[in-house]
Amino acid sequence: MIFPRSARLLKHADFERVYKNGRRHFSANLTVFYLTRESGEGIRVGFTVSRALGDAVDRNRMKRRLREAVRMNRLGTTVPVDIVINPKRSLLKAEFSDIAKEISRAFEVVELKAHKSGPRPDSGVARKPN
Repeated sequence: MIFPRSARLLKHADFERVYKNGRRHFSANLTVFYLTRESGEGIRVGFTVSRALGDAVDRNRMKRRLREAVRMNRLGTTVPVDIVINPKRSLLKAEFSDIAKEISRAFEVVELKAHKSGPRPDSGVARKPN
């Protein structure tokens, strides 16, 4: 199975919305930011790998490993949610099975919390200052 465009975050504005209005989940090798959407199906995933984490070869390797772990674990998630994954430097040396477990656990947490809370009231609508 491939990783289709419809399952990816592609626009800078979408990343910014998730960072600004979303919630976070921390694990040993990555940080997951997530924000429920009001419409659409399933998850959309984006990756942010900072230059501080290594040279282009290392950053691309991180993204490839993360994409594969997401591809393997995204099947059961039906909640409309946007997710941005930020790896930590330790991801380079981690076993792939550990990465896949962290992604799986993160998706479980995101789905559980998204079902509980639903879309956040400030998830994209500008509010007037008081």
